[in-house]
Amino acid sequence: MAALESSSVAGAETIAIDGLSFIASDEHLFSRFCGITGLTAGEMRAAASEPGFLAGVLDFILAHEPTLMAFSDESGHAPQAIGAAARQLPGATPHGWDHP
Repeated sequence: MAALESSSVAGAETIAIDGLSFIASDEHLFSRFCGITGLTAGEMRAAASEPGFLAGVLDFILAHEPTLMAFSDESGHAPQAIGAAARQLPGATPHGWDHP
């Protein structure tokens, strides 16, 4: 997949949705994500429409460098673009290393 423009909210949302798909495709990551968020797989769809959910997806990915690098490799989104996307979404937690 080609890298998307992460400076727009729509581009950031697309990167976050790619991130959620990446998390859901890995049983260990998905279990950890559910444990951290307190959501069950059945609650995930409803939660995805809540403000801050997509930012939380990217925060989860950004919080663990091996996960970030695996997502970057699989998706084609540069780590810096993932960090920039997170900053575009409401509710994102700043990560010191990814700020310009």
